[in-house]
Amino acid sequence: MAGGSTETLQIGDILDVTSFEVEAGKIREFALATRAEDKVYRDPDTASEIGFSAVPATPTHVVVAGHYRDQQGFVSALGLAIERVVVGSVEWEYARPLLAGDRLTGTRRVIDDTTREGKRGGVMRMVTLETTWVDDTGAVAVTQREVLIERGA
Repeated sequence: MAGGSTETLQIGDILDVTSFEVEAGKIREFALATRAEDKVYRDPDTASEIGFSAVPATPTHVVVAGHYRDQQGFVSALGLAIERVVVGSVEWEYARPLLAGDRLTGTRRVIDDTTREGKRGGVMRMVTLETTWVDDTGAVAVTQREVLIERGA
C-alpha cells in the first residue's frame, strides 16, 4: 500500500485511543532528558508560587504517550513500511497547561494522506495524524498534529 492512501482507514477515521497519567516523576525525568532546567518542573513549591496547583509538564510532554501506544499496530494499520518512515513534523496546541495528576485520553485520527514525487526518486507518502487529548472532564487539554513521511522505495 506504500505510495497510496490507506485502504482501510479513511480521512477522519480513528487510528487509536490511548490513555496515560501525567506523573510528577515522569515530568521530572522528561525535563531532565530535554534539558528543561526550570525548577517549576521539579519542585511543587516553585510551581505553587507561580500559580500552578501541581507541577506542570514540559511543553512536549505528551510525546510520552508513545510508550503506551502499539507502534507496530498503528504503522501496520496505515500500511506504512516502518523502515522508510520518518517524522516530518510535530506540533502541539495547548488549551491549558498539563499538570501532574492529570489523566489524559488521546483519540488519534487520520486527517490527511497524500503522495508526491521524492527529490531522490520514488514516491513519498505523507500521512498527517491529529490527536485530541482530553482530561477526565472531557475538556480538550492539547491537540497534537504529526506528519509521518514514508520515503520512496
